[in-house]
This record gives sequence, structure tokens and C-alpha cells, in this order.
Amino acid sequence: MSLPNSHEVLLRNRHLVQGRLALLGVSAGELLTDLPAGGMAMSEHAGVCASLSGRDGWQICFGYDDPALAADTFDTLVVFLPKARAELDLRLALARWLAAPRARLVLVGEKKEGIAGAVKQLKAVAPQATKTDSARHCQVWCAENIEPLPEFSLREWMTWTGIDCQSVHLDVAGLPGIFSLGELDDGTRLLMETLDRAPLRSGPVLDFACGAGVLGAWLHRWQERQDLPRLTIDGIDVQSQAVICARATYERNGVSGRIMASDGLPGIEGSWPVILSNPPFHSGVRTDLSMTERFLREVVRHLAPGGEVRLVANSFLPYEPLMKRCIGPVERLRENQRFTVYRAFRRS
Repeated sequence: MSLPNSHEVLLRNRHLVQGRLALLGVSAGELLTDLPAGGMAMSEHAGVCASLSGRDGWQICFGYDDPALAADTFDTLVVFLPKARAELDLRLALARWLAAPRARLVLVGEKKEGIAGAVKQLKAVAPQATKTDSARHCQVWCAENIEPLPEFSLREWMTWTGIDCQSVHLDVAGLPGIFSLGELDDGTRLLMETLDRAPLRSGPVLDFACGAGVLGAWLHRWQERQDLPRLTIDGIDVQSQAVICARATYERNGVSGRIMASDGLPGIEGSWPVILSNPPFHSGVRTDLSMTERFLREVVRHLAPGGEVRLVANSFLPYEPLMKRCIGPVERLRENQRFTVYRAFRRS
């Protein structure tokens, strides 16, 4: 399996790696095989972390609040450029907190991911940074003797946004890198409107790719407003920031349910009468339908007999035939110029 360009170009510049090594934002486990033995590798993706585990000499950390992360520890810190510009600030802050005295900071990213603009953020905290390589559509920047950050708390990066939909108000937690930070995306809003007009028949509910927990929190508040019995609303997401935010959103809004970190349904146990989703179709900056297609193929194993899957997606995405084949007859509950809400019930 070929490595991402950013990982390949790091191997081309492995001479920059000295002493104790930390990799922040790893996206392919094969990278560790070709680097000097041992270090720490962090990813905010649960599936990547699972692929990294079990490698001799490597400490694997899931996300920015993993308890194994320790200050003043590493001599070389490699930061891979994340998709969201705000998340780069977060990743650089973590790197500086992890850095030992006189540590070296290396930033690696692809041109199409925005490495040129990201250099401004790097130089804001390490003005001495210089470009050391340009290859495989990537750039490598290096800063010597970076200034350590004395404290790092992920909670200080958390923000709260008030959201209103169908006369229901709730507060939603946010962290850099999370989907639809600081706003309610139009697809989720359309899905909520169908839940108001065509309520669920039963619970408990699973929210697949739950993000910051907005859908579960809204449904809980809507049930309260209608004087309906409280539902248990579980959530699952692959991203560390999403799991952290969803748990905070649930706590703030009094929602009953578990938030689980997993790369898809195979990592969890249980079945639900209702499964909701506004699934992602990007991996980084690339269009990637594989996660949702895998979800639709596997969802029936976690869906109670006669259970409902309700999903919102961009209208151009080819999910309806797959839902019909894997779950059952499909109904279009709502659609507009951009999004369609589909509902399918499991065949008995």
C-alpha cells in the first residue's frame, strides 16, 4: 500500500529525525515501519490508531487529550498538515507543549492542502522556520530550538454555539477540525425537519457519524418539547474531537446515551430500532464515499427487525440503490436543490 505524499516526503527527509520522536497527525501506519525505531504517533482517527497499535517501540495516542501525552518529552516533533486551518494551530500548540528544550519542529504538507498558507501559522509561533525540501507536491519546513508551551488544555480550545431548529434551542460544543464548527449545516437541518414532520416510531437511537452530537441533542430536546418519553440516543464517530464534543454536548443538554469512538459499525456491539446519519463523504480534501457505502452494507446487522435507517446526503451521491439493496424499500422524505433525506425500513 502506497503512503500519502506527506509521509513519503518525511521518509525522504528522515535525517531531520533526531532523538525522541513525536508524529502528530499520522494517517498511515506503514510510515512507522520505515522510521527509526520508536517514538509516539498521534492520530485523531480511530481507524488509523487501530492500524498503528501493536508496533514495537511506539506509543500510540488517540487525539489531543490522550492521557499518555506528556509535556517536555520529545526532541523532534513532526506535524502533518490537517485539513482545517484552525486545527493546525491546535496541533502546533500540542507540539510545543510536548517539546523538550531545544527541540526541532517539522511541518509537512501537500500544496493542495494549503501548505503555503499554513507556513504563516507556523512562523507565528516559530519565526525561525525555513523550508528544507519540496517534493511529491509537498513542502517540508523546519524550525530549530522552538519555544516550548508551558501548558496545554484541550478544554481551553472548546467553543460553544447556540443552535435553533424547529423551535428547539440547544448548545453545541466545538473544537478545531470538527465538522460544521460553529454552525448547523444545511443537511443536518433538513434531517431534523423530517424528524419533526415524520417522528420516529420508537427508540433507542444510534446516530452514526454523530459529529459534535447536535442531532442527538436536538432530538432529545424535541422529545421534551413534545412531552414524549425520553429516548436513549447513542452516537458513534471516528474522530477524537467529535467524540469529545459530542460527550460535552450531551452533558450540557442532558441527553441520555453513549458516545463511542469507532471506525464504522464493526467496532461496536448492539442493535437499534432507529439509526440516523449525516455521513461524511470526504477524507481530508478528497471525495471518499467508502465510509458511507461500508456503513450501508453493514447497517442491517445493527438494525432491529423492522428498524429504520434515516439518512441525509448530497442529492448527487448514489446511495439510494445501495440502501434499497442492503436494507429495504427506500422513501424520499425531503429533498431540495442540494440534499435528500432517505428513509428505509429493514426487511423482516
